[in-house]
Amino acid sequence: GTVALLFQPAEEGGGGAKKMVEAGAVENIEVMFGLHVADSVPIGVLASRPGPIMAGSGFFEAVISGKGGHAALPHHTIDPILAASNVIVSLQQLVSREADPLDSQVVTVGKFQGGGAFNVIPDSVTIGGTFRAFMKESFNQLKQRIEEVIVTQASVQRCSAVVDFLDKDKPFFPPTINNPELHDFFAKVCSEMVGPNNVREKQPLMGAEDFSFYTEAVPKTYYYFVGMLNETRGPQAPHHSPYFTINEDALPYGAAMQASLAARYLLEHQPATAAKVEPRDEL
Repeated sequence: GTVALLFQPAEEGGGGAKKMVEAGAVENIEVMFGLHVADSVPIGVLASRPGPIMAGSGFFEAVISGKGGHAALPHHTIDPILAASNVIVSLQQLVSREADPLDSQVVTVGKFQGGGAFNVIPDSVTIGGTFRAFMKESFNQLKQRIEEVIVTQASVQRCSAVVDFLDKDKPFFPPTINNPELHDFFAKVCSEMVGPNNVREKQPLMGAEDFSFYTEAVPKTYYYFVGMLNETRGPQAPHHSPYFTINEDALPYGAAMQASLAARYLLEHQPATAAKVEPRDEL
């Protein structure tokens, strides 16, 4: 058996895993384990679940164009700010009125740029946001409906709209889905290493993870979380906060778990005859 360690760039937004797959880094890999620290899980605890654990995600940006003019003469303008406001309200209805309540989805507009003066209606407005789903069908449906809603709702206000999903620079992340068979294996190895009371079920997260590209390229994959919360250290800021600090006491747990998973899996799945393996760069 062979163990390959991946040192991957651009995990946050850049889709580095996709580049690794395209470069052949996971060719001939049968099973893959990945991990992430968790700020809300206690130190010494490992958490995961079978099936979907992280959502698929994409981004969008739209330029809504009208006709600018003086705010005191709105009848001489075509107001893109009003159009963009109606677009945002309508986008929120995609989840609340079109999605199955049991199929978690998110559409969030986090960017609104338009105008620079109190008394001037601008020529155009730019909005942007993100959309998330656990199922590919739901994700693709959201993408289609986001464009339809933006373009048609803008036209109601006599504006035009151009939508860009930015997938050249920010590739769509698929959902991260854990292999059920590997979940049973993970729970067994975990229990032996940290004790059954320190193995927890992790609720699915609407955050995205580019480990998902490996799940599409490797036959069996599994992603889990390593707890790092220690309240005696004081308040723990969440991930992506400018006040976040890593609790390095969590690192040995992650390293030991990765080593244990690899060693146990190889031990339990030894082939009858060793296959020829192409040499890899030495560490």
